[in-house]
Amino acid sequence: MTGAEQSERRARAALSFLANAGDPQLGEALRIMPAAGVLAAVTGTDSDGELVPADEQQGPAMARAVERWRDRLSLLPTVGRLAAWEDGGLRLVCPGDPEWPTQLDDLGDARPLVLWVRGNTDLRFACLNSVSVVGARAATAYGNHVAIEMAAALTGQGVTVISGGAYGIDSSAHRGALASGGPTVAVLAGGLGFGYPKGHAGLFASIASDGVLVSECPPEQAPTRPGFLVRNRIIAALGRGTVVVEAALRSGALNTARHARELCRAVMAVPGPVTSYQSAGCHELIREYGSMCVTSARDVLEHLSPGADEATGIGPRRGPAVPRDGLDPVATAVLEQVPVRGGLGPASIAVRAGVDLDTAMRCLGFLASAGFVKRCDQGWRAVR
Repeated sequence: MTGAEQSERRARAALSFLANAGDPQLGEALRIMPAAGVLAAVTGTDSDGELVPADEQQGPAMARAVERWRDRLSLLPTVGRLAAWEDGGLRLVCPGDPEWPTQLDDLGDARPLVLWVRGNTDLRFACLNSVSVVGARAATAYGNHVAIEMAAALTGQGVTVISGGAYGIDSSAHRGALASGGPTVAVLAGGLGFGYPKGHAGLFASIASDGVLVSECPPEQAPTRPGFLVRNRIIAALGRGTVVVEAALRSGALNTARHARELCRAVMAVPGPVTSYQSAGCHELIREYGSMCVTSARDVLEHLSPGADEATGIGPRRGPAVPRDGLDPVATAVLEQVPVRGGLGPASIAVRAGVDLDTAMRCLGFLASAGFVKRCDQGWRAVR
């Protein structure tokens, strides 16, 4: 890595402490100059060691942003602190790194500045074929069950499940993926060192072992209420589509769905009881925004891969196969006319099935050998 690349990485790491996650002014600044240049503008001093006033020619909004970032210069970590985080298992992933998920570039100016990552799985590789599964924190037993089953089935098909690590649907999705033996990605709203919510310390350890923990916030930063909504854009961008399992009308999961729709990602929703407040947001997505109604992992995969054929387990839904599904049309027609109670002679069966007597006798013999019908005193009777 060249000196310029190292300088750019250090500048991005520093700016992540000075600016709020998803700061639009920082995204605008990075569009016209490198991170090292932005940091120099923030930390620039004159010959007396005084900070140089922000350049008003860049616009009043940008000047105010620079002053706002300067107020946080005391938050910059020491080199030793950065090394301690690295020794503790954290790694910094920047745009252009081999591990950087390129789908995040679709966010434009809202692209994360850096990602702090912990886990034994390569983040970019894990997100190549992925689906975001989100929903209510105050989830019902129904919602948790659906999230676990769907995540486990998606993982079984080689799809990485992405969620936010919160209580409710998020944690159920992660647990379902882990139970199926695959990796899962948790995008946290606070720093990885802070580890919110604290009650998920064990879950986060399991995710780090078999998947990836991700945050754009400095490691020890606590989450904020707006931070959860800002974080949702990353969850939406990382997945090929977003599934909302349960959501009230004011749920943050609907915010994730909005981000996914703006990014032209597939948006799907699981229906719930019409009397359930926690499913009202899902029903609104289906009714008002044309989101696909999904009830299983198969539905999700069908929506993401509409051209897949039945050999892959994806494609038009059919009912469960039963033995009579393998019968040819003539044998099926004959079987339909064999009563379950009492019995009927072969001539009557032939007339009702619209076939000649020889065909009826041949079909009845085949159906008897296959266990569909049996002889009785009245003629032939269907086996239940």
